[in-house]
Amino acid sequence: MLTIQPLQSEQIAAVKQMIMTVWSEIWGDVLTPAEIRELDDMQDINHARSHYFDNGGTFLVLLEAEQVVGTGAIRKLDDAICELKRMWLLQAYRGRGWGQQLADQLLDFAYQAGYQKVRLDLADAQRQAPALNFYQKLGFYPIDRYNNGLCTVFMEKALAKT
Repeated sequence: MLTIQPLQSEQIAAVKQMIMTVWSEIWGDVLTPAEIRELDDMQDINHARSHYFDNGGTFLVLLEAEQVVGTGAIRKLDDAICELKRMWLLQAYRGRGWGQQLADQLLDFAYQAGYQKVRLDLADAQRQAPALNFYQKLGFYPIDRYNNGLCTVFMEKALAKT
């Protein structure tokens, strides 16, 4: 049985390993694990309490038994806008509705927290085409760049009562 719950400190290492697995699936043909770690040091995960939970956000994990198989987070950008972060799902769990459930819980959190909009960024539209399609189905639409990161795709969704 799969469950979704807030990240616990003892899950941090497993979360980082799961994210590295997915990073490698997407970028492993052009980046070494060391290069991936250099691009994403995951310090936000090491400091999830201060980076997410104590700063108007949350970080959720999808678990099968005790194994981390997916993640997603909400990070505050300002009082009205938050960012969807760390949406990663192991390949075997994609296309089964779990990403949708994780996203729904995160978007509901954002709405309940009073945010009016949610933004996200993707590194590459071609390599991350399934993610791009997923976000479009969730109602995200393209916007101009909103940060100085390495990503090339920027999206936003207005939050409204459902």
